[in-house]
Amino acid sequence: MRALVIEDDPDLREQVSKFLSDDGFAVDVAADGDNGAYMAEEYPADIAIVDLGLPGMPGIDLIRQVRKAGRKYPILILTARDGWQTKVEGLEAGADDYLVKPFHREELIARVRALVRRVGGWTQATLNSGPYVVDTSAKSVMVDGKPVDLTSYEFRVLEYLLTHAGKVISKSELTEHLYTEDEERDSNVIEVFIRRLRSKLDADSQYNPITTLRGAGYRWDLPRA
Repeated sequence: MRALVIEDDPDLREQVSKFLSDDGFAVDVAADGDNGAYMAEEYPADIAIVDLGLPGMPGIDLIRQVRKAGRKYPILILTARDGWQTKVEGLEAGADDYLVKPFHREELIARVRALVRRVGGWTQATLNSGPYVVDTSAKSVMVDGKPVDLTSYEFRVLEYLLTHAGKVISKSELTEHLYTEDEERDSNVIEVFIRRLRSKLDADSQYNPITTLRGAGYRWDLPRA
């Protein structure tokens, strides 16, 4: 998953970015409203975390502009303002949730993951599909009740495909949501990850959870439990 953090406080921006990175997110950052609005409209993202008191374009205006531009990914407001009027204004501008500073890491991650899951139609941290049980909090995978060890990037690919189960995901989309702007990207590596996943998740080709659609991408084809 890929997150955009728009926060002017450098220490808090770094802290939030680290929390998300440690949880497996690729993270892009912006330090002001104007740059944040540009990145929010032009960069791929699964979620944006937006401070309201930004220099340049205020956070509320940024959210309105992003929604007007048609970007539909969830937005979490991060704010020191805990009055109900501010919360209502943020939600009516197009935000999906808010978190008041100071906050705990666990609450931030839980809210972020809940919002991302909701987009894919999942309601719990554990994703169940056929014989597969994927715990997005514990970063664990079970197949027919047996644990399967995945690398961090293999897990990210699996999580993205399963979160968007039934949808065709192109190699370029997977690449965009796995890596930040400053990371070296190679869409051919996605084929390697898919091959490894098939080997680890379905060595006997019994379930065939991942379908390749030539020229289009990949799709998780097993029904949700």
